[in-house]
Amino acid sequence: MIVVHHLNNSRSQRVLWLLEELGLKYEIVRYQRDAKTMLAPPSLRAIHPLGKSPVITDGDVTVAESGAIIEYLVERYGNGKLVPAAGTPDKLRWRYFMHYAEGSLMTPLLMKLVFDRVESAPAPFFVKPIAKAIAHKVKSTYIQPQIASHLDYLEGELAKAPWFSGAEFGAADVQMSFPLEAAAARGGLSSVGGKTAGSASGGASANSHPKLMAFLERIHARPAYKKALEAGGPYELLK
Repeated sequence: MIVVHHLNNSRSQRVLWLLEELGLKYEIVRYQRDAKTMLAPPSLRAIHPLGKSPVITDGDVTVAESGAIIEYLVERYGNGKLVPAAGTPDKLRWRYFMHYAEGSLMTPLLMKLVFDRVESAPAPFFVKPIAKAIAHKVKSTYIQPQIASHLDYLEGELAKAPWFSGAEFGAADVQMSFPLEAAAARGGLSSVGGKTAGSASGGASANSHPKLMAFLERIHARPAYKKALEAGGPYELLK
C-alpha cells in the first residue's frame, strides 16, 4: 500500500492529487506544522532524515521530493498515463517543466516568503526599520522582478500549448500546480494588471496572466483535484 506522509499546506497535496488522477489506493499519515515556525514536526525524520514533506512509502521503498515521487508513481503504476510518448516534443516539454517547477520557479517565491516574514517579524525598535528597509529593497529590486519574469515566460508557454505537459494534461501539470498556487496566493499572479503583492510602496507592476489563471481554474475543477482536497484537508494556498 502506498502511504503518503502528508504535511498540511505543503507540496504533498499535489501527490494526493496525482494518486487520485491515477486511481490508486493510498493511505495518509498526517503531520501538522508548528504554529509559530511553520516547520514540519520532528516526527517526519523517522520517515526521511531531512524531515520534510512530501515523502511516500511503498512497501519497503521510501521516496522523497515531489518530482521524484511523481516520476516514481507514473513509471511504476501509470501504464503510460499522464506522460507523453517517448521521443516526442511533448515529452521533452513534460520533462523540462517537471524540473523547472522546483529548480527555477520556486526559488524566488520562497525568497519572497522569507523576506515578507523579515519585514513583518517582531524586532527591537532600533533594528526594525533597518530590517524592513533591507527586506523591501531586496524584494523590489530582485525578487519581484524575477517572479514577474517567470510568470511572463509561463504565460507565453501556455500560448504555445494548453498544458505544461503539451497537448494533453499530464504529470508535469501536477508538478507545476504548487508554485503557481503559491504565486497566486502571495507572488502577484493575477488575471488583471496592477501592483504585485507587497508592491504598494513602489514595487513592480504585474502584467495580466489570464492563461495562467485559466490553468489554475481548470486544474481546480478536475474531479481528482477535488477528491484530493477532501482527502488532504485544509489547503491555505487556495484561500
